[in-house]
Amino acid sequence: MIRYLTAGESHGQALVGIIEGIPAGLSISSEYIDHQLRRRQQGYGRGGRMKIESDTVTILSGVRHGKTLGSPIALLVKNRDSQNWIEKMAVDGTGEGIEKISVPRPGHVDYAGTMKYGFDDIRNTIERGSARETAMRVACCTIARKLLEDVGVFIGSHVLSLGQAKVSDRRQVDRLIARHTKASCGAYKITEEADKSEVRILDAATERKAIAIIKRAKKQGDTLGGVFELIVTGAPVGLGSYVHFDRKLDGLLAQALMSIHAVKGVEIGAGFANAEEYGSQVHDAFQIRGDKIRRVTNRAGGIEGGVTNGEMLVLRAAMKPIATLAHPLKSVDLKSSKIVDARYERSDVCALPACSVIGEAVIAPVLANAFLEKFGGDSIQEIHSRYNRSA
Repeated sequence: MIRYLTAGESHGQALVGIIEGIPAGLSISSEYIDHQLRRRQQGYGRGGRMKIESDTVTILSGVRHGKTLGSPIALLVKNRDSQNWIEKMAVDGTGEGIEKISVPRPGHVDYAGTMKYGFDDIRNTIERGSARETAMRVACCTIARKLLEDVGVFIGSHVLSLGQAKVSDRRQVDRLIARHTKASCGAYKITEEADKSEVRILDAATERKAIAIIKRAKKQGDTLGGVFELIVTGAPVGLGSYVHFDRKLDGLLAQALMSIHAVKGVEIGAGFANAEEYGSQVHDAFQIRGDKIRRVTNRAGGIEGGVTNGEMLVLRAAMKPIATLAHPLKSVDLKSSKIVDARYERSDVCALPACSVIGEAVIAPVLANAFLEKFGGDSIQEIHSRYNRSA
């Protein structure tokens, strides 16, 4: 099965990753991964770091002549900004003379991480606790994404709300989604449409309001979060399992999304809205469409009992505002125990559009593993043969 590990600090020399379990014979290129890395760096409200970095991946192993070998794939993404941090982030030496950070930021892992590991310098926590790590996660997960696309499963996303800017006419967005998901690349057509917007919002009026809110937050030294929606098309019936808690696909997808920095809530289908309704208004009645059994509605979001039911997967995730504020909240200096302003580190005003791209990435290995569990093989050819026989 597919698993991956990342390593590297925000201002270290590079981010590195290893992903294993990818079958042999999958076509993959650094250009394909670079496209997703560029998407992660976009979005109105990003900070100065994105002007420094231009993320590109180097594939170090596991691929030969554009095809995966079935062996672990090693990836490298260099940090250009590391040149400005050579002394502060030196691997060797004692660190003598380097400023030690002792003031944690409210809402960040600064305090909890420093207490957990017994550091006397919060910098040790900041570096790995940074969302910079998600660049390598996107790189690794994009390979799993390519595997899904190879069997006709496509992932897309768009932003539903940013701060108080919320899509008011959901019907218009749903019509757009319905039209685009019928195309050959399914949900990815929604991603391409959303990428035309600086804030990845499909409704033009809401897009303008969101940009205005970001401008206002920047002037105020504040930050913003919001909600994004993920959709998946092409997933067959029967991915995941109801027989054990740790094989339920909805639980695994929620865990993947909750692992993203600043994501504090996940729902599948109309999860929270369903909680306020009667069962007769919630559950998706069956119908015959052509020669296939389908649903009249999709309030379950394509998953029932931890198993895909053949409908489009719909997930939403809520991202809190970024913890680093230009006009900081009060904190405590861990050295002096005095109340002081929290430390400011260069940061974004809003990273919600980028977070939606990361969301697309992190659910890919979860879905790919569920697919391999049901139709797996050691090579792409073997997987196609098994999948085609089951169709």
